[in-house]
Amino acid sequence: MISNERAFAWGASIFVVLIALLAPLAALGKFQTLEFAYVWAFAIAIVGVNLLTGYCGQISLGNSAFMAVGGYTTAIVVTRLGWSPLATIPLAAVLSAIGGVLLGIPALKLRGLYLGLATFALALSTPSLIRHFDNLTGGSQGIYITGAGKDPFGLVEAGQLTSEQWLYYLAFVFFVLFFLFYRALLKSDVGRAFRSIRDGETVAVANGISLRYYKTLAFAISALMAGVAGSLDAMATSYVGPDSFDATIALALIVGAAIGGLGTLAGPIVGALFTVWSPIYAQVIFKGRPDIAYGVLLILIMYLMPQGVIGGIGRLLGLRRGVRERMVAVPSTPFGPVTAGVDDEH
Repeated sequence: MISNERAFAWGASIFVVLIALLAPLAALGKFQTLEFAYVWAFAIAIVGVNLLTGYCGQISLGNSAFMAVGGYTTAIVVTRLGWSPLATIPLAAVLSAIGGVLLGIPALKLRGLYLGLATFALALSTPSLIRHFDNLTGGSQGIYITGAGKDPFGLVEAGQLTSEQWLYYLAFVFFVLFFLFYRALLKSDVGRAFRSIRDGETVAVANGISLRYYKTLAFAISALMAGVAGSLDAMATSYVGPDSFDATIALALIVGAAIGGLGTLAGPIVGALFTVWSPIYAQVIFKGRPDIAYGVLLILIMYLMPQGVIGGIGRLLGLRRGVRERMVAVPSTPFGPVTAGVDDEH
């Protein structure tokens, strides 16, 4: 049964990837294609939040600051040094990871709500810091990025892809790479150390796990992903400003992680879809007060599925599997009933 479920999961994953690859060419218009480019960028950032909070247990509301680092790195290097936007992404990742280490070291002394408040203070202060260094960041006017939708391979200029399709595929490829890294990391000793810290720091220390090392590593990886997401977001928008990465984005990332399901593999995809598309549909359906509709929808999802959408679906499937298994005879041995381990990650 387990092998059949894994085969189904692999088949469903391949099908989703094929749909994602073909959708911009066959079904999506320019607006929808660009919005899905935002979805993949936000999904990368939410993967980082999910890794840090859902798997390592460190509450962080400051990842919008690292998105700002990535976005402004791309904007400044492109406009002042003339780099290709694609070439700025590794630099944005490195600078954001360094910022994550600088945040993670002092955060070692904080836990729970106090850690969340400290990181949220970083998110609140980021727009003010951007405005203060106006000679570098452009202040309140921000920076416009010219040529962000052009690829270095000439596909857009040749007419083989539109700029929206290029940005979509760029963000999607980076999301797939980060997702595969994220999945492999969680199956490694590092991932087990993260979960051990989340489940109980005292027990983790007793088992020889260094809290300083693994917490700082989690902050660095999460910040790196946020920096890449910020760079991709800046390229898709062709603009960065102080309000591009404000506290609203910080809250959107943690809300997206919670909606998708903290501590789940596929949760960031659902969370990113909710973060990007639900305000748009709320505006279309409830033209008078879309913010109220958005809030009501958020409350309903969290009330009906407190473990997030993916966690809720996994729980329903687990209940269904349990009922089905009770209806069939369980083979036994002289040592007791035969049981099989079930992977609890969805």
